[in-house]
Amino acid sequence: MQVTTSGNQGSSMRQRVTLTLVPLIAVILTVTTIFRNELLDALDWLKRPVDSKSDSCPSGYFRLEGMKDCMPWLSCEMIQSEVAVIEPIGQGAVKQVFLGHWKGNRVVLSRLAASKFSDDFFHGLEMLKGLQSAHVVKLLGFCEEDPTILTEYHPFGSLANVDSVLEQEGQGDFNTWEVRFQLALEYARFLRYLHNSPLGPRVMCDSNDLIKTLSQYLLTTDLHVLANDLDALPLVNRSAGVLVKCGHRQLQGDFVAPEQLWPFGNTVPFSDHLMPPYDEKTDIWKVPDVTDFLLGQVEGSDVVRLHLFQLHQDCKRHKPQLRPSMLTVVQTYKAVYNSLTQESELFGIRTEMLHEL
Repeated sequence: MQVTTSGNQGSSMRQRVTLTLVPLIAVILTVTTIFRNELLDALDWLKRPVDSKSDSCPSGYFRLEGMKDCMPWLSCEMIQSEVAVIEPIGQGAVKQVFLGHWKGNRVVLSRLAASKFSDDFFHGLEMLKGLQSAHVVKLLGFCEEDPTILTEYHPFGSLANVDSVLEQEGQGDFNTWEVRFQLALEYARFLRYLHNSPLGPRVMCDSNDLIKTLSQYLLTTDLHVLANDLDALPLVNRSAGVLVKCGHRQLQGDFVAPEQLWPFGNTVPFSDHLMPPYDEKTDIWKVPDVTDFLLGQVEGSDVVRLHLFQLHQDCKRHKPQLRPSMLTVVQTYKAVYNSLTQESELFGIRTEMLHEL
């Protein structure tokens, strides 16, 4: 009897100790998780500062994977003599796009498609040169005499391909709300960078519908987002009273911001001269739609949507001045991501400990 009682007392004590340790471990885990997330986030911003050049190369230089040293952007002569064109991979109004090969690396050559679009082509080149950073596709060289732009190749292509990439066999471990939310966060970070860029506040004008917007970005093989097509980034200069208009045609549909729509109804024929200009808040109107697409329909994505509901409601305010800044969007995304990953890890630990009891 005494032996039995002793065993029961020992078991009871172990349970009390375990029950005492569970909240303690949870507290320790919470603090550790918060510190880890803040550290990782800080390191991420150190690696991807908005005013730095990708891979720490100085302006006018680049470095591809496997290259030890930075080298200058390739000149006309070097592009013509060292880059082999393999096959066409894209065609737009402004550019013809080809897959190329340079010193063991696959590269992308973009050539002017029609001379009437030369202003757009060279605007895109200037934006690529001036916005080189961890947010933008890597510029490798260019030729103004024979209008050509050389950039890094990313085989996954447009960000519009995210579902087909993540849903293919072998990518199941990456088709999660965490990975998808990170893509949305990187998209938001680029817009924050664009609205505070070294070239002044810019508006992403090639964004009249969802697929067109997604096609302006690339999905890398390590699942990051890079801005790629920068042919239409007009400048907002509030101090000079300069706002923008995205093209000279009438825009329609729910995807574009209300201020981009013709405000005078059907009674007055559309006139570009009468169309009021607008600013970068048009980009913020479109953020909820892009994020909704990127989140997809994976487990946990609806929980993310619920946590972002109020922010996205604010992004959709009809008065542009009432919409949040991209800094607020990025900060909220980061806070929600950290909170949800912390909750997910705590739930996993609790479940594990209950199984062990």
